[in-house]
Amino acid sequence: MIAWQRIDTVFLDMDGTLLDLHFDNHFWREHMPRRYAEFHGLDEAVARAHLDQHYQRHAGTLNWYCLDFWSSELALDIVQLKQEVVHLIAVRPDVPAFLNALRASGRRVVMVTNAHPKSLDLKMRETRIDAWFDALVSSHQLGLPKEHPDFWSLLQGIEPFDKTRTLFVDDSLPVLESARAYGIAHLLAVCNPDSRLPHKDCGDFIAISGFDQVMPDRSAV
Repeated sequence: MIAWQRIDTVFLDMDGTLLDLHFDNHFWREHMPRRYAEFHGLDEAVARAHLDQHYQRHAGTLNWYCLDFWSSELALDIVQLKQEVVHLIAVRPDVPAFLNALRASGRRVVMVTNAHPKSLDLKMRETRIDAWFDALVSSHQLGLPKEHPDFWSLLQGIEPFDKTRTLFVDDSLPVLESARAYGIAHLLAVCNPDSRLPHKDCGDFIAISGFDQVMPDRSAV
């Protein structure tokens, strides 16, 4: 599935790729409406409808991923609310073995995420998977989300890479489309980002449901 001899750099998304997206889906779709309703004295259905409008308005923008923005917008401490369900943060199966194999292969391994630095810090404290990475890059450092066509050229400025010899794995089709348009040659889509939901259609991208399907071996070093 992957010609590892042609790969020097591996970019990996975090939420839905390395970590189970159930935490984020539960937080924004269930926990937030409940706590927002309690804080503002609203019926939960009203709170959910109000939040859905906010979510739709900012989807695909850097604001959508910004915890400081949502804390200000909703008058709630989003980081503290995430702490209330922190037990749901989970590393996807095969991720530790995959990251260990990548490190052993000598390739450069970089996390490239839209997650806000505060969310990234929280999840790294809980999972400790940052130990396997050469670098962690949040789109907030660059001022644009991964969906934006200019994101990748900005990434080149802080993390130089040969796009013909780079593998990028993500669960977001708009993000993968953006990476493909930039010219990143090797792309994989995670088709089951949330373990509690059915697999999704990944279009014409090569799809995986587990990293055991693309594990590099010693012959690929």
